[in-house]
Amino acid sequence: MSDFNFGTTDWSLIPQTKHQGESGLALWRTQYFSDIRVRLVEYTPGYLADHWCVKGHILFCIEGELHTELEDGRVFTLKPGMSYQVADNAEPHRSSTAHGAKLFIVD
Repeated sequence: MSDFNFGTTDWSLIPQTKHQGESGLALWRTQYFSDIRVRLVEYTPGYLADHWCVKGHILFCIEGELHTELEDGRVFTLKPGMSYQVADNAEPHRSSTAHGAKLFIVD
């Protein structure tokens, strides 16, 4: 990581953007630090991603329960305090949640 100074973020001051899933919404609060995107994301109950993602992430589950399906059929469940990591173009994945989830994502 380079090209940015020490700083703090009050995530409640970052405007939310809405992203429609196949069902439900993803509500993003996004900051960029040089070429690193950092997001606080809330998925509404019933959210299902509308695409297979190939972007690499480090994802930490803060609240709720997140199901991540890999294109090969494997499914992983994250609960609060759990995380996953995946590299760019490594394993296409998509997320869903029955009851909602709040995540911290770095990519």
